[in-house]
Amino acid sequence: MGSSVRPGALRVAVAGASGRMGRVLIEAVVAADDLVLSGALDVEGSPALGQDASLFLGHASGVLITSDLRAGLAQAQVLIDFTRPTGTLAHLAVCRDLGVAAVIGTTGFTDEQKATIAEHARHMAITMAPNMSVGVNVVLKLLDTAARLLNEGYDIEVIETHHRHKVDAPSGTALKMGEVVAAALGRDLKQCAVYGREGVTGERDPSTIGFATIRGGDVVGDHTVLFAGTGERIEITHKSSSRATYAQGSLRAARFMASRAHGLFDMSDVLGLS
Repeated sequence: MGSSVRPGALRVAVAGASGRMGRVLIEAVVAADDLVLSGALDVEGSPALGQDASLFLGHASGVLITSDLRAGLAQAQVLIDFTRPTGTLAHLAVCRDLGVAAVIGTTGFTDEQKATIAEHARHMAITMAPNMSVGVNVVLKLLDTAARLLNEGYDIEVIETHHRHKVDAPSGTALKMGEVVAAALGRDLKQCAVYGREGVTGERDPSTIGFATIRGGDVVGDHTVLFAGTGERIEITHKSSSRATYAQGSLRAARFMASRAHGLFDMSDVLGLS
């Protein structure tokens, strides 16, 4: 653990420490008065292994990046994880064994993997959300209201844009938006989602929810849900200009986790929106 430990500070470990999101998380943890960086994880073979986790900030934290999960989590109370599904599941197994809570921002889980996470949550505290942004989670609440009020005569499309490096599509946030809208309308997204259109598709089925995915450049994340009616369109949009918003939401979730022994939570629980 670093030499700047503050009495009573929540001890936080970060997975994917040398990645884009990992660095943003480390910077946010180091800057927070009530948190302390206690561990930094990265994949075996990463050139960052053995380096001080906050070296990129120009000062030392005393925490070295490691691929040894038990060593990296030994002093932690909470792990924040924005990595890949297989990595996150490996991290959760060790967290469960060590009594470490987890905040999961990873997306792209299969239904089977989600079931595994739910099983872990019977023994440990987990907050999992496809988007940790406070603003996005407020938008989800707005979408629930809008869908209930615009339940007839409106075609619904979800449009999302992300940077060229994103590996899953549609984004977890776009899917969550679709799930919220579908639930508000009494539909099952698995049955009504349309993920691609090409050729002669015929007229649009009004019961469907369409998704359009754009990838390019360095776009952090833009999401729009379009309610297209006759003579009017309602668009509810969220645009991220910095990953810092995800980091700050994650820190709120980490603080929320500190007093929970077990259970599976999402950002609506953290923000009191449930």
